[in-house]
Amino acid sequence: MSARSLLKSWKVRLALLLAVIGPGFITANVDNDAGGIATYSVAGAQFGYTLLWMMIPITVALVIVQEMASRMGAVTGKGLSDLIREEFGLRATFLLMVALVATNFFNVMAEFAGIASSFELFHVSKFISVPLCAVVVWGVVVHGTYRSVEKVFLMASGFYVAYVVSGILSHPDWKAAALSTVTRPESIGFRNYGYLSMAIGLVGTTIAPWMQFYLQASVVEKGVTARQYRASRWDVIIGCLFAAIVAWFIVVACAATLHSVGKYEIVTGADAAMAFRPLAGEYAYLLFAAGLFNASLFAASILPISTAYAVCEGMGFESGLDKRFHEAPAFYWLYTLLIVLGAGAVLFPGFSLIRVMVVSQVANGILLPFVLVFVIMLINDKELMGRYVNSRWYNAVSWGTVGTMIALTVAMIIAQLRG
Repeated sequence: MSARSLLKSWKVRLALLLAVIGPGFITANVDNDAGGIATYSVAGAQFGYTLLWMMIPITVALVIVQEMASRMGAVTGKGLSDLIREEFGLRATFLLMVALVATNFFNVMAEFAGIASSFELFHVSKFISVPLCAVVVWGVVVHGTYRSVEKVFLMASGFYVAYVVSGILSHPDWKAAALSTVTRPESIGFRNYGYLSMAIGLVGTTIAPWMQFYLQASVVEKGVTARQYRASRWDVIIGCLFAAIVAWFIVVACAATLHSVGKYEIVTGADAAMAFRPLAGEYAYLLFAAGLFNASLFAASILPISTAYAVCEGMGFESGLDKRFHEAPAFYWLYTLLIVLGAGAVLFPGFSLIRVMVVSQVANGILLPFVLVFVIMLINDKELMGRYVNSRWYNAVSWGTVGTMIALTVAMIIAQLRG
């Protein structure tokens, strides 16, 4: 092949990738939300670098799970909850939707708590910041189209680089961080309730159940088909790798600045940002605080959309960002209700959401295997997927993820009962 032909081939591939990029990149990165930042911050502050070993297997599982959802959307042209209803019936779909809505409601509260916390770092009351941001989030989505909303979300995704920069500015022990990333943990950790719950929270915040519903629905609404599947796959892989790098730097930054000086009791991203000021400098503090606001606002938009997609598809209602309010009233009313209730909960006097932010991620991890069982069964249905069914490697990793999460949950319950 001549140099000219090779260049033309790469231009075609790049154009195709740019045409389909969005759903995978957005979905993976929005999961580094307020709850995620709080969870990664706690992991670094409480356990230093010792939980970094989880990032590689979590990233592998994230790529495979997200790729399955993207592939299923491209091949079938249907959302995940739509397929669950068709293949497993309305009762199973309804029960799963109830669990998903309950979990996601706590996640939405966590996002608005993150917005409130980030503004309070700059002495702005939550009674101003939360209602204002709720209106902005609602307006962008309700009055936009899929294409315009996607552009906003892609720009927000790029701001996560702030965490990489703040991690570098924290001057971590790079050798210790690298070794901890590839070193097996001490077995005693798996007999400790705090360690187990944090391990489940790390998985739950990185591979949250809502992500599969949102990604598959986004792929369908964007119009990605089986012919564009390979380019869409790269969208997922690039997004997952970028999200994992950001998460790794958050853990490393908090391990270097907080754990190293004995500041273990950090339970929100805002607490971590505040602690950065004297330990890592003004710039790292500002970047961490700005990143928290961006992540919270970004996720406060996506999570209600994901929930509305899942419920409306599962119940057979019209849904989609390209539809107007009167064309998909159930979709937009559910989206509006989640924003109003989630933002309203944060405004209650004395109502602390610190525990909710971390516990919601643990709840994600507990719910994850139930969602993955449906995904794996659907993706291996030859009548549904044809030649796009899972390979043995994909099935091994996905079923292994299900088994691991169930085992961790059981171990956490036993550790809790033992006190």
